[in-house]
Amino acid sequence: MKNEEGRTKNEELTRAVVAVLLLVAVLGTAQAGTGERIAEKLRAKGLSPEMVVVAVSMLPVVELRGALPIGNNLFHLPLWKTLLLSVVGNMIPIFLVVLLLERVVALLGRIRFFKRFFDWLFKRTRSKSGAIAKYEFWGLAIFVGIPLPGTGAWTGAVAAVAMDMPYWRSLLSIFLGVLMAAAVVTLLCLLGIWGAVIAGAALVVVLVQAIVAMVRRRRRAQA
Repeated sequence: MKNEEGRTKNEELTRAVVAVLLLVAVLGTAQAGTGERIAEKLRAKGLSPEMVVVAVSMLPVVELRGALPIGNNLFHLPLWKTLLLSVVGNMIPIFLVVLLLERVVALLGRIRFFKRFFDWLFKRTRSKSGAIAKYEFWGLAIFVGIPLPGTGAWTGAVAAVAMDMPYWRSLLSIFLGVLMAAAVVTLLCLLGIWGAVIAGAALVVVLVQAIVAMVRRRRRAQA
């Protein structure tokens, strides 16, 4: 009986790990592919490589982590210029998101559809920001700075609003996080294929650990 229970738990953990690996592959490919497709379309419309990098870095999900490889690998811009453009572009919408999000939520929250959407958004963000709320400023900076799916300046801005952080304190924390992300992504770009391997391995380790912790909590709840 115990052997069967052990096999069931191992199979559950194996399925979870496989799901994580597939998720990592899909998210990584989707993010990279989306950024490159947008960059190529913008370039075809006549935008300069510099403007394309700024525009791509402003987009949620893609952000700086997608714009840096585009400027470095696709357009072969000088590294200092790519860094500067990506950081500036990533921060431009954040000033408005942190400033206006609460007002937009209050205004649109009167409509049932938007109320449900914002309830879902803040619930999802709070679930992610619970671990950073304890350390607030530096926790938010690290959350933004670690280039993983679901993190970044946009999500960090929503988390800052959800935690009621002061405006300028939020912006400074997010800005430091963007600089951290820039350093990490730049290093990975310079390492080339090895950078991709390291990033993928690190992402898999982090997500597998999260899945293992989730499975263990479920086991304790069922015990």
